[in-house]
Amino acid sequence: MLSNNQLTEIVEYQNVYFLGKKIGLQREKLEEITLYESFVLLITGVRRAGKSTLLLQLLNDNKDQSLFLNFEDPRLAGFELPDFQKLDVIIREKNVKNLFFDEIQIVEGWELYVRQKLDEGFKVAVTGSNATLLSREMGTKLTGRNLPYELFPFSYREFLEFKNLENNSSSVEEYMTEGGFPEFLNLDNGLVLQRLLVDVLNRDIAVRYGIRDINSLQQLAIYLISNIGKPISANKLKDLFGLKSVSAIADYFSHLENTYLVQFLPKFSYSLKTQVRNPKKVYVVDLGLFTHASIVFTDELGRRLENMVYLHLRRKFPEVYYFNDKKECDFIAIKQGKPAEIIQVCYDLNQDNLQREIAGLLDALNYFDEERGKIITFNQKDRFEKDGKIIEVLPFHEFAG
Repeated sequence: MLSNNQLTEIVEYQNVYFLGKKIGLQREKLEEITLYESFVLLITGVRRAGKSTLLLQLLNDNKDQSLFLNFEDPRLAGFELPDFQKLDVIIREKNVKNLFFDEIQIVEGWELYVRQKLDEGFKVAVTGSNATLLSREMGTKLTGRNLPYELFPFSYREFLEFKNLENNSSSVEEYMTEGGFPEFLNLDNGLVLQRLLVDVLNRDIAVRYGIRDINSLQQLAIYLISNIGKPISANKLKDLFGLKSVSAIADYFSHLENTYLVQFLPKFSYSLKTQVRNPKKVYVVDLGLFTHASIVFTDELGRRLENMVYLHLRRKFPEVYYFNDKKECDFIAIKQGKPAEIIQVCYDLNQDNLQREIAGLLDALNYFDEERGKIITFNQKDRFEKDGKIIEVLPFHEFAG
């Protein structure tokens, strides 16, 4: 529990600091977001992706009508549910209408307070680095009263704008190495990303879920980051990391995905049981982490490109799968229950792999009875017609730029 003076000083300090920050590159996600009085805006994403900056951009010219509070401030470590009454006094004194709470899920019962503020006519936005911890409470007192959004590090287009680069293969190559974490791109120091990894593992997973074996958690995280684009099975990894059960490693998988550090891509099937039984492919949230936090010492250009295509699709579509019936196709993006994109990824199409890549894409196109598919490459462009299907070959900079 905090005193009135303590809480007032912390709020004043945070808001001077927050509202005084540079607004930064305007994020693409801003075009999708609107603040409403009757809905809480929920923004989740990996640490350091720019969620607070996005809130600042959302405020725009309404800073004097807004209050910001980051609950991870160490000075708020003793904040309890009754302290919200003290916060209400500060809100009334400041006469604000927009409330922005970062990592508020740390406080037990926070959803009751947010619901109260919505009922009082406030516009509320909540940000956090763990999707499940927030959505679980949203599904109780705030059912039907929340609008969820996800924020990832810079997209390829944002990366070009941030670094003032031309949209070409040279810029793609740079993005494949550096990724899109804003702070890292400013400082160009790999230690920033290594520290980020440690923070996610310790603060977002180990502390919140009471995990004592941090060493195994870290080894698993680095293993997954190092194996992007490959199928992963909890059963096969159990013994490798000395964990007692498949359920234990499955829990680790869930924690890592909920903090956005890695993402798991299921095999497409109309049967949920089939999806669960089959291995999932793993991708990292940003290729800067693959560069600076993996144990891979080769370029792995093909896997980097595949990860980039995955992230591009993940930003745009609610459901993404890989396809493997008779042959394999890298990505099926689903929108409103139907395939929106059917995509194969190949860094360099040549005589040795052309037929294999086309065959996998055709298998998926025939399965879904679709006429068009794409092969995304590093810098090749072409067009094929086979068996009544049209296959467009595009370089990544045209596909994503």
